[in-house]
Amino acid sequence: MTERISILRSPKRLLFAALGFVCVGLGFVGVFVPGLPTTIFLIAASFLFTRSFPRLERWLFGLRAFRPFLPYVRGDEPLPRSSRLKALGMMWSGVGLSLVILALGDGLRIWVAITIIVAALSGTYLVLTLRRTAAQAAREPLP
Repeated sequence: MTERISILRSPKRLLFAALGFVCVGLGFVGVFVPGLPTTIFLIAASFLFTRSFPRLERWLFGLRAFRPFLPYVRGDEPLPRSSRLKALGMMWSGVGLSLVILALGDGLRIWVAITIIVAALSGTYLVLTLRRTAAQAAREPLP
């Protein structure tokens, strides 16, 4: 009962859990779609679930489709360089394509371009510092 009350008092935890499920969905699609990164979405989901509901993180680690990616998510092994390069290449290709499509459409607003680029830079930082981030997330207490 106290967990239910604390959930209602913490919209941040609900937001983190919802974003975690979005990341799990994208990671699941990435298992089947060549070129779509899976590991980075699972790491993000693990981070978000750790901060919201650890029970959801345990559920995530139990899913059979994601077991090959668990050493990277947990921080037991560093993400291979080839996977980092693929993730960064796909991400920046998507960013470039998005900016071009928006520019050719109704016009690209500068604040939209800045938002897309800042998000991509944040993702790049996460991919490049992945091992440390995953290990820290596992040790940090919940808010």
